[in-house]
Amino acid sequence: MSKKRVLTGVTTTGIPHLGNYVGAIRPAVRAAQNPDTESFLFLADYHGIIKCHEPEMIHQSTQAVAATWLACGLDPERTTFYRQSDIPEVMELNWILTCITAKGLMNRAHAYKAAVQANTENGQEDPDFGVEMGLFSYPILMTADILMFNANEVPVGRDQIQHVEMARDIAGRFNHRFKELFTLPEVKIDENVELLVGLDGRKMSKSYGNTIPLWENDKKTQKSVNKIITNMKEPGEPKQPDESPLFEIYKAFSMPSETAAFTQMLAEGLAWGEAKKLLAAKINAELAEPRERYNELTSNPSQIEDILQAGAAKARKEARELLNKVRDAVGIRPLK
Repeated sequence: MSKKRVLTGVTTTGIPHLGNYVGAIRPAVRAAQNPDTESFLFLADYHGIIKCHEPEMIHQSTQAVAATWLACGLDPERTTFYRQSDIPEVMELNWILTCITAKGLMNRAHAYKAAVQANTENGQEDPDFGVEMGLFSYPILMTADILMFNANEVPVGRDQIQHVEMARDIAGRFNHRFKELFTLPEVKIDENVELLVGLDGRKMSKSYGNTIPLWENDKKTQKSVNKIITNMKEPGEPKQPDESPLFEIYKAFSMPSETAAFTQMLAEGLAWGEAKKLLAAKINAELAEPRERYNELTSNPSQIEDILQAGAAKARKEARELLNKVRDAVGIRPLK
C-alpha cells in the first residue's frame, strides 16, 4: 500500500508566535510521524515576496520559520523539508501551468476579487489599481507547489480551500489536454484544529497585536501572559472559564484532567494573578527544550542551511523526474 502524500507550505513573512505553534506547528509535526504518511513541508519564500517587499524581513523570517519547525520536532529524515526557492523546477512548472490556465479562473480568486472590490468602493477608475501580478497569479504558483510532488492532501485553512480547488482544475486541464501526469489534490480541513485566542480574546494574530511570542525567555513570557485581559473579580471570588481568554490558552497546554483541576480552582476563587503564573509555567515547561534548540539553531544558521539543502536535493531529484515528463508532454524535447 502506497503512502499518502501530504504537502504544506509556510509563508516566510513573520516570526512564529504561540498561536502558530498550537494551531499549525504542533499538530503538523505530530501528523508527520504517522508511518502511513509521506510529508512534504516547504518554506514559501517566493509566496512571501507577493506581499512583503522588505528583503531583510523575508531573510530573517526564513531563518526563524525554519528554526521553529526544526526546534519543535520536525524530523528532516522523515519529512522532505525544503525552501521553495531552492527548487527551480517549481518555477518552470509554474510557467507551463500559467500557459494553460484560464484568466477567468484567476479573476475569481478571492484575494484578487477583494482588491478589485476595494478599488471600486474607494472610487478608483481602474479596478486593478495597485494589483500586481504576484497577487493575481498566486493560485498558479500554489498549484505548481502542490502538483510538483503530486500531493494527495493539502492541509489548509478555510480561506485557502479555493486555491486547492483551482489546483484540481488546472491539473485536470493539463491531464486532459496533454497526458495524465498529475494527481488531483484533496483539501484537508482539520475540524478539530485549535485556533488559539490572543491576549484580548480574539484569534491570536499579528494583525491584532495580541500575540504571545514563542521564543522569549520565561520572564518575558510571564510579562506577556500578564497582559491577558481579565475582569475585576477579587481573589476568593468564584470565576468562570469564559470570563477571560486565559482559560482557553491554559487548555491548549494541558491534559483534560489538568484543565478540570484549573476550572475547579477558578470556581474556588483563584486569583487572576496566580492563574497567570500557572499558565506561564505551563507554557514555559512545554517550550523549554524547543527554546534551547531554537537558540542553538539560530546561533548557527549554517546548520539550518545544511538541512534545507539536503531537503532540496531530495526534493529536486523527484521534481526533475516529473518535470522531464511534463516538458516532453508539452513538446519541449531534445532534437533527435
